[in-house]
Amino acid sequence: MPHPLGDLPSKIIAVHLNFPSRAGERGRIPAEPSYFLKPPSSLAGTGDPLARPDGCELMTFEGEIALVIGRRAHRVAPADAWDHVGWVTAANDAGVHDMKWADRGSNLRSKGADGFTPIGPRLLDARGLDPAGLRIRTWVNGEIVQDDTSDTLLFPFAALVADLSRLVTLEAGDVILTGTPAGASVARPGDTVEVEVTAGAESTGRLSNTVVAAGPLDDWGAMPRADDAARADAWGAAYVAKPTLDEAVAEALRGLSTATLSSQMRKRGLQHMSIDGVHPAGGDDVKMVGTAHTLRYLPLREDLFERHGGGMNAQKRAIEELRPGQVLVMDARRDSSSGTIGDILALRAQQRGAAGVVTDGGLRDSATVAGMDLPVFHAGAHPAVLGRRHVPWDTGLPIACGGALVQPGDVLVGDADGVVVIPPGIVEGLAADAAEQEAQERFITERVAAGEPVDGLYPLGPRWRAAYETWRRDHS
Repeated sequence: MPHPLGDLPSKIIAVHLNFPSRAGERGRIPAEPSYFLKPPSSLAGTGDPLARPDGCELMTFEGEIALVIGRRAHRVAPADAWDHVGWVTAANDAGVHDMKWADRGSNLRSKGADGFTPIGPRLLDARGLDPAGLRIRTWVNGEIVQDDTSDTLLFPFAALVADLSRLVTLEAGDVILTGTPAGASVARPGDTVEVEVTAGAESTGRLSNTVVAAGPLDDWGAMPRADDAARADAWGAAYVAKPTLDEAVAEALRGLSTATLSSQMRKRGLQHMSIDGVHPAGGDDVKMVGTAHTLRYLPLREDLFERHGGGMNAQKRAIEELRPGQVLVMDARRDSSSGTIGDILALRAQQRGAAGVVTDGGLRDSATVAGMDLPVFHAGAHPAVLGRRHVPWDTGLPIACGGALVQPGDVLVGDADGVVVIPPGIVEGLAADAAEQEAQERFITERVAAGEPVDGLYPLGPRWRAAYETWRRDHS
């Protein structure tokens, strides 16, 4: 379908970072806006495909509020800049991060391909709009993944127009893509991405585009290349905490107790690796092994809750960022007097393939959650929603949970005794030593049950070493 502008603009200018939620994901807050250009030939409309070339795995979507210049702007002051904006619409600043390595910062090949800037479907007259009163939402396959408002911007719309017009004349019809909020990530062939901008009751309608496989690139020139840095950049927070635990090691950990693992970490000088004060929602036979994806709550402030607690907030983003094998770990400041997760979000975590949930705050719907096929460790059941005590703030960063420092990617093991945190760099050796310790303790238990005194036996002393080695061979 044709884009709603009619004639092609002279230029499309995109802002790198503008929403605080996205800046938080990136770990930096710019002092001034920075920009890149997209070719007018990249424009598309609703219903047009997003064509991912063969060899690319990192087709990204970024829902954005697009400004369309209504009259020429040259060295306009911030107070007059909004008057030069004619219309507002929805946009998707799409790209393939597999080509960024060859662009040297220009984003030309990675973001400038034909069809990589769909906009529309309708234009909203800027004259009747409050520039700080817009809402941007993005859905992937019907599930909302981005939700933010223009009153949070680092650089308001008028500031962008004025800043650009100091050096670059903005012509009527030019498009400014004003930045994307948190939640931008990767879409695959078959995925449908929808973006909508609303201003009260007015709506652009949903800009809808489906990712398709485009076929091979001709083999002259730069070819797609994806490494860990490109994947982290494309996936965002979901990639930072991606599972890294070898399945053989994970299986070994499932057979080990947290008590033994804690003992082995103590021998390595790690004394503060337990998440204290949490217990499983289900029975004592629970076992949890996975890698940490983190969520931090801050104390309730009523004036900030609507901005940070509503919509696609950090709590919901953390759930949607979960990947198979991850444990959602929540820092609620050991305050269990309000829920931090309930049955619906726990179910969604289970469907995302989560290995478990750990919170040092409260758990809602505890009886229902206890019956799920998802290990959940919590500090106490409580009926109140999170808005009673907590504001969900950010994801994918180091947190404190139950007195333990947890980093994204740390290994967590939970059982009836509690939860321990294992640095990923030592997990393989720790698991092997813990397995040996538990084998010795099984031998010792048999000997004690047979009437042997513990002196020289527990811990295993030299007098019993040969008998243990024989027992070990017989039981291997």
